[in-house]
Amino acid sequence: MYANVIVDIVHENVAHTFTYRIPDQMHVERGQRVSVPFGYQQKEGVVLTVTDSADIPSERMKSITSVLEDYPAILPHLVDLAMEMAEQNHCPLAETIRLMMPSEMRGGRVRIKTQQVVRLKVGPERFEEALEHEKRSSRRRMILCFLQDGEKHAVAELKEEMNNPLPDIRKLQENGWVTLTEEEYLRQPGGPVHADRAYEPELTELQRETLQEILPSLAKGVGSFLLHGVTGSGKTEVFIRLVHETLKAGLGAIILVPEIALTPQMVDWFRARFGEGSAVLHSRLSVGERFDEWRRIRRGDARVVIGARSAVFAPVEHLGLIVIDEEHEATYVSDRHPRYDAREVAASRCRREGATLLLASATPSVTSFYKAKKGEYRLLDMPERIGGRPLPEVTVVDMRRELNEGNRSVFSRQLAQALLDCRQKGRQAMLLMNHRGYHSFVSCRSCGHVVKCPNCDVALTYHLGKGGQLHCHYCGHAENPPEKCPECGSTRIRYFGAGTQQVEEALYQQFPGIRVLRMDTDTTSGKDGHAKILEAFRSGEADVLVGTQMIAKGLDFPSVTVVGVIAADMTLNLPDYRARERTFQLLTQVAGRAGRGREKGLVIVQSYKPEDAVICAAARQDYRGFFEEELERRRVALYPPFTVMARLLVESPDAGAAKRHVEVLYNRCEQLFQEYPAFREVCLLMHMEQPPLSMLRGKSRYQLLFKLHVKPETERIAAALSDMSREEIPGLDIYFEYNPTTMM
Repeated sequence: MYANVIVDIVHENVAHTFTYRIPDQMHVERGQRVSVPFGYQQKEGVVLTVTDSADIPSERMKSITSVLEDYPAILPHLVDLAMEMAEQNHCPLAETIRLMMPSEMRGGRVRIKTQQVVRLKVGPERFEEALEHEKRSSRRRMILCFLQDGEKHAVAELKEEMNNPLPDIRKLQENGWVTLTEEEYLRQPGGPVHADRAYEPELTELQRETLQEILPSLAKGVGSFLLHGVTGSGKTEVFIRLVHETLKAGLGAIILVPEIALTPQMVDWFRARFGEGSAVLHSRLSVGERFDEWRRIRRGDARVVIGARSAVFAPVEHLGLIVIDEEHEATYVSDRHPRYDAREVAASRCRREGATLLLASATPSVTSFYKAKKGEYRLLDMPERIGGRPLPEVTVVDMRRELNEGNRSVFSRQLAQALLDCRQKGRQAMLLMNHRGYHSFVSCRSCGHVVKCPNCDVALTYHLGKGGQLHCHYCGHAENPPEKCPECGSTRIRYFGAGTQQVEEALYQQFPGIRVLRMDTDTTSGKDGHAKILEAFRSGEADVLVGTQMIAKGLDFPSVTVVGVIAADMTLNLPDYRARERTFQLLTQVAGRAGRGREKGLVIVQSYKPEDAVICAAARQDYRGFFEEELERRRVALYPPFTVMARLLVESPDAGAAKRHVEVLYNRCEQLFQEYPAFREVCLLMHMEQPPLSMLRGKSRYQLLFKLHVKPETERIAAALSDMSREEIPGLDIYFEYNPTTMM
């Protein structure tokens, strides 16, 4: 027998299978990882097919050295998915195969963890005999009583009851009363489960109707749905009931969330209802935790997977359901090679494996809602909150007027009064400031020079702590603030703009004794950083939670009655055609954190453009009105979903080299259009330029920007552009982006 193996080397020259002989007595299956001779080295690979014939003469063929696991690490459906993604991305198959398993498996970089386990060797009929025999040792009698349930117990458990139990355990083993063994131990992330979340609430009429719409498709193994439910309408309980039905049918489920910050809360809900049968996958897990959770899923011990984007590749066998919560979030798109959109991957898995796909959001992306309108998704609506609770009252404050009337605080008078009332009532508040640090930039009042990062074309942000430094949020560069302007030598250096640190400090100054938690990248960098802050806020250790956009969606705190948006205009004028959509989504989502308990919520949005249509629509919580207006704007301007935006992005430490290669690409595209006139008809725009972020991490950036009609030829153009990006040119990094998540 022979195996066609894809070797774990990402290079165009070896982007094909190699055939190896399978030694006698060795069992090999599709998707199994193997060690094979490759040149003078041993390399890891994955078996794509097993066959009884080969084109290569037997005497020239090498044999598989060994199998790395006694089971296929990659399920057949996932092998097919990797092949499909490699074809779509025009990249080596080894690159997409790597997505299907933890990186820790490659090269044996993580070890299986073991622990010492002890259990009672004798049955109940001899238990009293054992106690009598050990009557002179209270410690050994205590161990026997601890093990009386007959279950296996880790020695670590006994260490919590007594100091150094191992010598006594070994004596009991010597006397024949217990067994002491070394067994594999699976590391499992997550803290204690909140018992109150195991409660199964009675469904609302809307929840029941939504379930009845989806369940028939779940039973048939087909169907794609878009659930548009307002914040607080009970979408999560719908997910849980769907998962329950999926498990009853003997199938597995994957629940995707956009932010790691949301994962602990979602895991808590699912673990409370489904126990050890749920697993979590995201990038903040330790190496060992991620490896062990993956193995629990692969072995079938965990049938429910909750995680961020990469969890879409979880090795769930007999998949029945994929849910994508907050489907509008850009974080579902990977901006690294091989680039992929988790929503599209999920749709492909569902089609391939006969599973149901459910996308859900209070603010669906314009593209997804447009697809639902066209019938590509079945649209479901949940327009009311649970229990008939009203949506929060939203007030937009004109910060121009506040400034004119002498208020220099980051808080408008209305927000300050709302925070005071909230605190007096013993309730909690959340404040959104979508920029971390203390000041957003430093500038010279004499010449206007702004201090920028030497590696990136962005202003440095001033952070408190460690004497106060300027930081770049892109590359991590840090430096001390200048005492004199580096441009004109003036000492009139001033600090402008606010960040989360300044909001936190302003709370302490304006409300003495207030308890504040801050949640941004700076405070959540440690292990379980998000979970610790959210748990502290949930348990009432703080009055106010200040944070960036990571606090804006999905979180459920019944005690929060006031939400404040410090600077609503911050994302409105970014150089991206989706800036208005993302501003509406952010404001609507964060407003939805208020009033989820018994008391009505109040949201105060501070803006220097309170009359803007986007801010007004968000204040009314009017998604459909915003959608119709935004869709018409894109129709007129020919933006997605009516067209496709694409770009070839070139980065290099040498600005001249980057610019010259973009010109080369432009000429090659012109030649391509001459050879294939149909391509020119598809292309509405081809433009050479520097993107808004003209330098990033020490590399100058130039782009060739395309706007394309949505036609059959569009995919062929995309394939040609992708091929151009795969060329390896020393000193240049070339990327092809199809509807990129950011135009920066």
